[in-house]
Amino acid sequence: VQLQASGGGLSQAGGSLRLSCGASGRTLSRYAIGWFRQAPGKEQEFVAAISWSGHTTDYIDSVKGRFTISRDNAKNTVTLEMNSLKAEDTAVYYCAATNSVPYRHSEVYSYWGQGTLVTVSS
Repeated sequence: VQLQASGGGLSQAGGSLRLSCGASGRTLSRYAIGWFRQAPGKEQEFVAAISWSGHTTDYIDSVKGRFTISRDNAKNTVTLEMNSLKAEDTAVYYCAATNSVPYRHSEVYSYWGQGTLVTVSS
């Protein structure tokens, strides 16, 4: 599975961005999808995940109420809607696919996208 993350860019604090994760070579509907991010000088961290069916989602506390992960299996796309952006959301965001748990652990993900940069100015 080749994943493509897109939608990053520059936003002012309080603004919104929408990230998308698409795939070629295989349908995303077989996999749970997670979003991770890595800020400059920091370790990669889990951001959000959604089960293959879309019935289960998980978020780190710092984005709850601001970010929403969703999927459209018919369009083979997973979206991360990011609202009320903060400077600390600045990072490269990666989407990844897994058939395992727990979703918060990057080690269980088999496929990774190339990353998309999100920059939030304060």
